[in-house]
Amino acid sequence: MVSDAEVKDFYEKMPYPPPLTTLEEHRELYKNPVRRAIQFHLLWPTEPLREDLEILVAGCGTSQAARYALREPNAKVTGIDLSETSLRYTNDLKQKYDLKNLELHQLPIERVGELGRTFDQIVCTGVLHHLPDPNLGLRALRDVLKPSGVIHLMVYAAYGRAGIYMIKEYCRLLGIGSSEQDLRELGETLKSVPGDHPFAVAMQGALDFGNPDALADALLHPIDRAYTVPQLYELLESCGLSFGRWFEQAPYLSQCGMIAKTAHAGRLAALPPRQQHAAIELYRGTMFKHNVLALRDDRVGTSQPITFAGEHWRSCVLVDRFIVTRYPQIHFTNRQIIFDRRTQRHDRLRPRHLPDDAHELAGNRRPIRGIGRRPTWALPHRQAVAGNDERAGRALDREARGQDGRLQRVPRVHEEPRRHGAGQVGWHRPEDVPRQGQADHQQGVA
Repeated sequence: MVSDAEVKDFYEKMPYPPPLTTLEEHRELYKNPVRRAIQFHLLWPTEPLREDLEILVAGCGTSQAARYALREPNAKVTGIDLSETSLRYTNDLKQKYDLKNLELHQLPIERVGELGRTFDQIVCTGVLHHLPDPNLGLRALRDVLKPSGVIHLMVYAAYGRAGIYMIKEYCRLLGIGSSEQDLRELGETLKSVPGDHPFAVAMQGALDFGNPDALADALLHPIDRAYTVPQLYELLESCGLSFGRWFEQAPYLSQCGMIAKTAHAGRLAALPPRQQHAAIELYRGTMFKHNVLALRDDRVGTSQPITFAGEHWRSCVLVDRFIVTRYPQIHFTNRQIIFDRRTQRHDRLRPRHLPDDAHELAGNRRPIRGIGRRPTWALPHRQAVAGNDERAGRALDREARGQDGRLQRVPRVHEEPRRHGAGQVGWHRPEDVPRQGQADHQQGVA
């Protein structure tokens, strides 16, 4: 059995993720406090916004704890890791950005109780599947989680990583090690893997073949296990935890993607959530990892009131006060917030939950079920688009036309552009801006 010492030795030689020397991009990203509010309400949708959190980053690697400390300046962040090398890189960032709210400890997850503290939020992403005994590590984290706390876990998913395990076995048969020459030759060889090989499908350009540390972490790690959805549920339950929600729910829902248009959509929707998630994982077949929010099994009260089971979510309203655009030239949202008028609660929603014209209703107060019937306000004309891209403008014109092909008139409300970073434009109406003094958890964090 591989020991903690072997894992520690691996990361001393191959620190991962690749160390960062700057956090400027991350600082710019979270300069707007509404982004932090979005993250908070994703974990605690029923609670008013708090900033004085106790956050543990378990297996913090080379920069993750520093990023959390920078993002949450009023929180107390603790990072633990086995690797002295990784902690040294994190400490460099701590000194550079004067992160007084960050403390670091060289400590294995299994001994986290030695800190003598409990935490509101525990982040453990990409770590449990590398532990000699994941159950022991997760139980240790559960023991330091406050009763109302949340653990954000990411573990490898079994089916989507099948091609990776094929190449790991290939490396074992050839005796490929972590020397500079072996990793260089491995990276060059993998570039020739056929495009329809399960490994190529799994990676989809995510692996930098020229980065030896990334190659080693993906293919040569001494401990690597993956979980199916049922196995993940069992892991949580065996460690005194319960399933809260998927961090991003769309891939696990029968209402999303092509499966929603098949003859099996109704059967899938009728399954209990646990079985539905397992069936969807089998159908999709390419899930590479599972991101889940886990709660203590003795937690009191409803923690995740907004779900997409049944039809109630269709009566919710999209809130458009904060838009993150994927394509700055085109008014297409990468993230939306769903607002439940009945419970005054919020949840993050990916656009693939909705029909193609979902963005036409974002920003008003009509429920989602009205989407696809009649647009209530047209998209801005291409002359208002950042960069004045001609192709984007034509796309906007097409989207702004009604079923009769005629360009819809933009209502005479004072719609104003808002910029969210370089070249990124969102739109809002003044009446949608929250009034000063309105409770944070009722502002839509959008």
